[in-house]
Amino acid sequence: MIFAGSALLRDTITMILAGGQGERLSPLTDFRSKPSVPFGGKYRIIDFTLSNCLNSGLRKIYVLTQYKSDSLNQHLYEAWSIFNPELGEFIYSIPPQRKVSGDWYMGTANAIEQNINLILGNNARWVLVLSGDHIYKMDYLKMMQYHIDKKSDVTIASIDFSKEQASRFGVLNIDADYKVSGFVEKVKNPPEIPDKPGYSFVNMGMYVFNAHALIDVFNEMAEKKLPNNDFGKHILPYMIKSGYNIYAYKFLDENKKTDLYWRDIGTIDSYYAASMDLITVSPEFNLYDTEWPLRTKQVQSPPAKTLSHEGERVGRTLNSLSCDGTVVSGGLVERSIIGPNVRVNSYSYITDSIVFNNCNIGRHARIRRAIIDKNVVVPEGYEIGFDMEEDRKRFYVSDTGIVVIPKNSILKK
Repeated sequence: MIFAGSALLRDTITMILAGGQGERLSPLTDFRSKPSVPFGGKYRIIDFTLSNCLNSGLRKIYVLTQYKSDSLNQHLYEAWSIFNPELGEFIYSIPPQRKVSGDWYMGTANAIEQNINLILGNNARWVLVLSGDHIYKMDYLKMMQYHIDKKSDVTIASIDFSKEQASRFGVLNIDADYKVSGFVEKVKNPPEIPDKPGYSFVNMGMYVFNAHALIDVFNEMAEKKLPNNDFGKHILPYMIKSGYNIYAYKFLDENKKTDLYWRDIGTIDSYYAASMDLITVSPEFNLYDTEWPLRTKQVQSPPAKTLSHEGERVGRTLNSLSCDGTVVSGGLVERSIIGPNVRVNSYSYITDSIVFNNCNIGRHARIRRAIIDKNVVVPEGYEIGFDMEEDRKRFYVSDTGIVVIPKNSILKK
């Protein structure tokens, strides 16, 4: 059965789970939630999910926040206030309000249950549940059409991983028609995809629900006094056992690369690796595809600039990303990502590093394999990343030796 895209989108509510604490990304999450962590110089992690929504035609969006949401709320207001309520479009930030109990959001499913009134109030026929802390490109409309064609009660976005990789995730057991018959978490020998031996379907944490089925499940589980806080642990196993129609949707990547790209950058090392990919000659993740634009807040700053002085201080950026407002004045930046409004002063050296907004790198400073959060002033002659023993006394250092300087740090020589 084919539905007109406009009718399908009009009757769909999108709920983005964006309350993640992201403890393993500390200290980058000491002042913000994981979805609002900067990525790629000018973006926030949530921008990729929101850009997917926009490119898929979805314009009725609730962002469910919780943990340290000030930065995220400000970003949503400054970057995403583009929808017109008069046309039935909106994006709203929804904090926990203890609507149905005395608890804050207790899990992925509980966050949706506490906001059932938003689904009912919009007379939604379908509910698209997304995560706000993954990086990927996906046309959600294709998944929703698949959901309708399959007459599914819930459709689970899934990506094929080798069985060795899949053992770290929640894995779906499916038949030849991709109907889900089981769901297991982090098992050593996960079930295989019938038409792709050696691979398993990993749950991506994205779901399309028939609204009435979702509401029925919450009511049934409440009546039976069953725990229903989490989709993976509670809701999906219950729906499978109760005979609901559940199908897996194979992830179709809009990134236009040979390998599928979907990243949950949950640690400092995985965050650093995904960031450094962006400055390679042929990155795995393409920021430059004009057919799938990525939206964020546009900083009102002058263009990036390099300055040389008297022939001996040459400002250079090599194999790097530099954002608006950045000035490299007689310093050298190589294989690095430099955020907006950063000043790199004479004789300084930055390599294999990520520098967030509004930092000032002093003369003769040297920085290697570091992540420097916003508003940090690095003193003249300061060194980061050259003496791991000394760095560990002052800062967080990851397992692979990435030094992280927290936001607003005051560094002293």
